Amino acid sequence: MATQSDIKLVAEMRTTITRLVKKLRKHSVTGMALSLTERSVMGLLYNEGALLPNELAAREKITTQSMSQILNHLAELGYINRRSSKADKRKSFISLSAKGASIVEQVRHEKDNWLYDAIINACTPEEISILKKALIPLNKLVDYEDE
Repeated sequence: MATQSDIKLVAEMRTTITRLVKKLRKHSVTGMALSLTERSVMGLLYNEGALLPNELAAREKITTQSMSQILNHLAELGYINRRSSKADKRKSFISLSAKGASIVEQVRHEKDNWLYDAIINACTPEEISILKKALIPLNKLVDYEDE
């Protein structure tokens, strides 16, 4: 059973992580023109390569109809390409265009620059060492799947 101390830790972590994510979003002028889901889809395509719309919808945990709207908007902006499957012409693979990849890289660059400056200017060398060590358990939390 969780103690008051455990509950306080969880609440503080959630609040702090949420605030940091919001600050990172705010410090990417390029990314502000896109919704959170649009940025997430572009990040998936950047990291994974071509995916089917239903795969993207499943990964983002949204309906295929919602994904269709997102993909239409990204296509209008010139950020994605659609390529018909050779095996099944009814299926289209979605990938990032060169313009879309450039946007993802720019957003990441803006966020990384802000975070680097914040770490260097706000943290002591000892705190930077603690941040490096904290990445291990934080990544475990990100990878944790509740069955």
